[in-house]
Amino acid sequence: MDKIKDMKVLLSIAGSDSSGGAGIQADIKTAEYFGVFSTTAITALTAQNTCGVSDVMSVSPEFIKEQINAVKSDFEIAALKLGMLFNKEIMAVVLEFIKELSVPVVLDPVFISKAGSVLMSDENIDEIKKLFEFSTIITPNLHEAKRLFGQDLKVDAPCNVLIKNLCEGEFSVDRLIYKDKSVREFKELCLQSQNLHGTGCSFSTAIASNLALGKSLENAIEISKSFITKAIRNAPNLGHGKGPIRHNLNKI
Repeated sequence: MDKIKDMKVLLSIAGSDSSGGAGIQADIKTAEYFGVFSTTAITALTAQNTCGVSDVMSVSPEFIKEQINAVKSDFEIAALKLGMLFNKEIMAVVLEFIKELSVPVVLDPVFISKAGSVLMSDENIDEIKKLFEFSTIITPNLHEAKRLFGQDLKVDAPCNVLIKNLCEGEFSVDRLIYKDKSVREFKELCLQSQNLHGTGCSFSTAIASNLALGKSLENAIEISKSFITKAIRNAPNLGHGKGPIRHNLNKI
């Protein structure tokens, strides 16, 4: 019983993926793998599968606030992961909440896909920057980083920034730019796979889960990058498009 009481709690504020590979569903599976209990506040419902998204329905800011309040009134939150926030009204609710927090906050911007499709208006993209001050780290992909910081990637942010999936020959590089502008890089061999759905969501949640467990930022990133590599290598080959990764690596 004491061991269960000591379990760390993550709150993920993100969208739902009907295919189960990304979003809230990926966050819950990832947190569980690391022994962290995941609570949620769902910001949007998506109708999607491995071939694409057919529709998105936003959840009202009022109901998102109700979800957050229900969780925080009952659980001691050890870390927060932010995913799809969809519009500035939702961002305002989240901003009000995270101003009160003193736990690690991992923000995955989720406004441009890996393929380069823009998922959010320019107005909303600019609005998301207000969350940076209260974030421990943000994890944009290369497209998102260029939109936020310019084509030359001269990062100027009040938080740590991890730019994902920079290619250097046979290596995939994640570049961590600290608040003081110093840089550290994390490298893994590039993997050729069609099963990459949900990697960004899972990676940011893995980082948040490990921060909840008390790991340093650098160690959390290293552990999370290794987890994603193994999850891709052991993907179950489901669906007819870009399939999901395997989160339950402990079952292999």
